[in-house]
Amino acid sequence: MHNASEVTDFPPQRRPTRAVQVGEVTIGGQAPVSVQTMTKTDTADAEATLRQVRAAAAAGAQIVRVAIPSHQALDGFAQIVASSPVPIVADIHFDYRLALAAIKRGAAKVRINPGNIGDDHHLSSILDTAAEVGIPVRLGINAGSLEQDLLDKYGHPTAEALCESALRSVQRAEDLGFCDIVVSIKASNVPTTVAANRIFARESDVPLHLGITEAGFGTAGVTKSAVGLGLLLAEGIGDTLRVSLTDDPVEEVRVARAILQSLGMISGPTLVSCPTCGRCKVDLRAIAEEVQEALQEIDTPIVVAVMGCEVNGPGEAKEADIGLACGGDYGVIFRHGELLRRVKISQAAQELLAEIRDSTIYCE
Repeated sequence: MHNASEVTDFPPQRRPTRAVQVGEVTIGGQAPVSVQTMTKTDTADAEATLRQVRAAAAAGAQIVRVAIPSHQALDGFAQIVASSPVPIVADIHFDYRLALAAIKRGAAKVRINPGNIGDDHHLSSILDTAAEVGIPVRLGINAGSLEQDLLDKYGHPTAEALCESALRSVQRAEDLGFCDIVVSIKASNVPTTVAANRIFARESDVPLHLGITEAGFGTAGVTKSAVGLGLLLAEGIGDTLRVSLTDDPVEEVRVARAILQSLGMISGPTLVSCPTCGRCKVDLRAIAEEVQEALQEIDTPIVVAVMGCEVNGPGEAKEADIGLACGGDYGVIFRHGELLRRVKISQAAQELLAEIRDSTIYCE
């Protein structure tokens, strides 16, 4: 295990863990870090929920979790499982019977909170049923539902308290004969979440699901998630992740993939764009946004630059595989700093994208 100050290799060397299987997706055991999200619809509305599941899967989600707050959601859950392109996880709080019913309806994994699921009788019922069908269980440890004795001991949800709760929950499950476990340890506070996961990673080989719970939305939510998850992933900690935003699941997936790509853990196109200055004579953000949106459909690991200055752009972005430098009415398309041709600014984004699709860079 590397300390943060010792991390120099990218992608980072992963922490060794046991492996669990969620449908066709492996979590842990040196499998690639998988991306998850959660639907925001009423699970009883199977059609609306499936629309979100399919959109998230198209954006790159490999696992999708849905809430089951009541028995009224179970019929919809069964329909979602039957038609989903990715494994579906049942999210359960309080009522262990909902977990049993979700397992019987095809859940690929069940997420429970040991702090509110009840005594060992309830827990063992869930674990025994999961074992019968061969699916894993995620033990979700949250700062907002920490056991009272740990709150009394530590005073508030500290990193040590969260880790102790996680280790205790793992021990409960293993004492009941169940080892097909994933753990998540989440708080809305980034330093607490990072510290708790670091401690747990030193003490256990159970795979970790990473997230900053209730991260918020917009810049603040993305920043909290990127900092917290990025710190842990850069240290080799984390086997699957969800970016928890007050936003569409597709946006959660895009941010999660961007975090992984920034660490060299997945491949794909990278957009480089300059911050602009007084030399920029075009709406560079609009051009960059059009290019970025189109790049969502491309898996090739290329670097694409969109620069605001026709004079300096090709030189500043010469490491890019292909790029566009914008002047006033015209821009230039370049490859590795060498000019290819001039284009009208009104058609610049489309011309750049056409060059990407037609080039050998895109085909390789």
